[in-house]
Amino acid sequence: MVDQKSKIKNQRSGNNTSGSSAMARLLSSAKTSIVTFKKGENVNGIVTKLTPREILIDINAKTEAVVLEKDKKILKRLLSQLKEGDKVEVTILNTESEMGYPVVSLRRFIDNLTFKNLEELKKEKKPVSVFIENRTSGGFLVLTDDGMQGFLPNSQISSIENAQTLIGKKIDAIVWEIDRPTKKIIFSKKAMQGSGEFDDSVKSLKVDQKISATVSSIVPFGLFVTLQTTDGKQIEGLVHISEISWEKVTNLDELYSVGQKIEMVVIGFDKDSKRVDLSIKRLTNDPFEEKAKNFSVDQKITGKVTQVLDSGVVLELHPSARASTELSRMSSGQAVEGFIRKEKIPPTVTYSVGDSVTGTVFQIDKKRRRIVLIPVLLEKPIGYR
Repeated sequence: MVDQKSKIKNQRSGNNTSGSSAMARLLSSAKTSIVTFKKGENVNGIVTKLTPREILIDINAKTEAVVLEKDKKILKRLLSQLKEGDKVEVTILNTESEMGYPVVSLRRFIDNLTFKNLEELKKEKKPVSVFIENRTSGGFLVLTDDGMQGFLPNSQISSIENAQTLIGKKIDAIVWEIDRPTKKIIFSKKAMQGSGEFDDSVKSLKVDQKISATVSSIVPFGLFVTLQTTDGKQIEGLVHISEISWEKVTNLDELYSVGQKIEMVVIGFDKDSKRVDLSIKRLTNDPFEEKAKNFSVDQKITGKVTQVLDSGVVLELHPSARASTELSRMSSGQAVEGFIRKEKIPPTVTYSVGDSVTGTVFQIDKKRRRIVLIPVLLEKPIGYR
């Protein structure tokens, strides 16, 4: 009897030992791929669920990671460009939330994907559908179908005259410029216009023709205007800041306003930009031509230093200023720009703004609209050229 009990006890003991050994072997042979992460780390994953309410990513953690995206525009981009099963790279925002799951971001990944797609479209010059959201002084804020915001300048629209009717509409445009660091995207509608269409629009215009145009946009480098041809077509034009006035202009906003009508003259046609080059200053004669008559080569004159540059010294000259005492009585409106080249200034001589300098007229430079002088020296320094 005892032997029978001992036998049963030994069998049970053997079974427990065998079961424990089997479990141990199973655990030791199981290879888990679950890993731990750090906040801010970028890891690869696979999209397992993609809905407006929930986006889940398998990153080999204990549980699937959750994408929390409150920005509706970015969420729209995620939903339009991704699908379940896609491989993605996420950024860890929280290794484990209060609910026990990792929280991740797809912003970096979707930005890289979007810009890569846009760069390919730019390279291939394929049209992109954009929605005109709003208008600014320089153009329009637009939104692509995948939720990426960009800018459509006034200069890149075929017809500025119809600009107000574009708001709230969808148009096709070309990706014109991309700046990844600033996430700046510039679109162009005009780039889709063929050169033949532009040539047909400007066939009624000629160089030196006087026209009336309306200011559509004021930018640091000039005025964009809308002009109407004799056959009723609307064309864009540009008055570069150098063509505004014969005198130097620094602030165009003080001189002009959007909607203002201005007389100007056609000076050329820019087929690449699909616009007409215009000038306001050429409606009048260059006053320098008249002022320059008061100067002659070898004439001695006194001027006041207004700028000291690496290339030389700029002066304010007056036709009848024969001496520095008389210079102070001259009107600045009658002034002409003078210039002394650096190589004509002795090494031992320095000038400062406000100094009165007497020089001899060496050249009347009509192209640069200035009088070139050689300083009058009391004695010729050694090595002076």
